[in-house]
Amino acid sequence: MSSIVKEIQEALAVLSIPEKAEFFPRFFKTGKGEYGEGDLFLGVTVPDQRSVAKEYYSKINLNDLSELLSSKYHEHRLTALFILISKFEKAKDQIVKEEVVKFYLNHLPHVNNWDLVDSSCYKILGRYAFENQKENLLRELSESEDMWHKRIAVVGTMHYIKKGSFDLTKEFVTRNLKHSHDLMHKANGWLLREMGNKNETELTDYLNKYYQEMPRTCLRYSIEKLDENIRQDYLKGRI
Repeated sequence: MSSIVKEIQEALAVLSIPEKAEFFPRFFKTGKGEYGEGDLFLGVTVPDQRSVAKEYYSKINLNDLSELLSSKYHEHRLTALFILISKFEKAKDQIVKEEVVKFYLNHLPHVNNWDLVDSSCYKILGRYAFENQKENLLRELSESEDMWHKRIAVVGTMHYIKKGSFDLTKEFVTRNLKHSHDLMHKANGWLLREMGNKNETELTDYLNKYYQEMPRTCLRYSIEKLDENIRQDYLKGRI
C-alpha cells in the first residue's frame, strides 16, 4: 500500500462513528442477495469524507487513487470519487480531463452502489460528454446489462438537464422504463422530475405519452413537484 493511501485510510478511520458503521450496512442493503451484498463500512459521514477528499485531492496521483477506489470499504471508494471529481473540475488541461474520464470508466466495477453513482457520474462523465459531444459514452452504458451502468447513464444526463438539454434523458428513461429493479425506477423518476423542474412542459408531454406504462415508483418520483391536482390526475389515470 502506498503511503498516501495509508494516510487517507487512517484519516477516515479516525472519523469512524460506531453507530454509523452499524447502520450503513442495513441502509445500503448489504445482505445476501441485496444490491449492496458484501459491502463493508467504516461509519464515516459524507461531510467528513468530503473534508478528507478536499485535503488530499492534490496530493494523490491516479495510480495511488486506483488503490483507494478499489478498496472493499465503501467510504474509501466514495472518498476516492470525491477526489476524482475535484481533479476533473480543477483541471485546466483537456488531456488531464480525458485521463480522469478514462480512469473513471476503467474503474466502473468499483462504482457499485447508488450513492457512489449519483455523487460522481454527472459531475465527471456527464459533464465531459456534454462539453465534448460524446453522448455515446453514456449511451453505451445505457445499453449495458449492468444495472449500475444503466444508472450511471441516466443520472449522467443531469448535467444535460442543468444546461436545458432533455433528449438524452428521455431516451435513456424510455429505454429502461420497465427495468426490473426499483433503483432504476427511482433514478428514472428522479431525472424526469429534474427535467420538470427545468421545464414542466417537457415533463408533462413525456408523462402524457408514457405515464400509464411507468412503474408506480417512477411515476411518483417524476410528479413529486407538480401541482397536487395534476399529481392526482396522473396517479388516478385521468389524463
